[in-house]
Amino acid sequence: MRDATTSSRKAALYDAFAASGKALASGKRLELLDLLAQGERTVDALAKAAGLNLTTASAHLQTLKQAGLVATRREGVRIHYRLAGDDVAQLFALLRKVAEAHQAAVPAARDAYLGEDGAAELSREELRVRIAAGDVVVLDVRPVEEYQAGHIPGALSIPVGELTDRIDELPGDLEIVVYCRGEYCVLAYDAVRLLTDRGRRAIRLDDGMLEWRLSQLPVDASDLT
Repeated sequence: MRDATTSSRKAALYDAFAASGKALASGKRLELLDLLAQGERTVDALAKAAGLNLTTASAHLQTLKQAGLVATRREGVRIHYRLAGDDVAQLFALLRKVAEAHQAAVPAARDAYLGEDGAAELSREELRVRIAAGDVVVLDVRPVEEYQAGHIPGALSIPVGELTDRIDELPGDLEIVVYCRGEYCVLAYDAVRLLTDRGRRAIRLDDGMLEWRLSQLPVDASDLT
């Protein structure tokens, strides 16, 4: 009887673990976590950014909430979502790296999405050294609301969709280090290609804001001025 009880309790425990796994078993829900890793968002904003209708976005977010991966707060009629903790961001980042290392389809899908441009990359530590030396300009090409939620100190904000019209705002005598949401964010790739095509010296940070935060490096959350 004791063995049966122990087995039942063990099964209940592993079923509880599996609830988190089930919540992650959707590409769109992972995309929503990626967006929320940049900062708190309303359902409307998340739906728009992920290319979902409100009903579908709300259903995915409820699944993530029931699994304890996201939390909410209400402001009037609006509901704001955020990651339940830094450990959720760590789980999301680790899931991607494990998938890339052990799932054959991931590297090809990554290359097809991000494209190849031959641009150089540098690490977070290398970037910090160059920022201290003052020989680079750091460019954040995420949407403005993500920049305002937290960015690398000193980074300029020009969303990639505005870069063509605002390229003259960037100093012409410094190398430009571009970053966006994280290692698998296409915005930085697009920006480097655009800058290079227009004769600017541009390289990428080899990951992005997600990894910068998880490394507990300084983050500036001040608004644009």
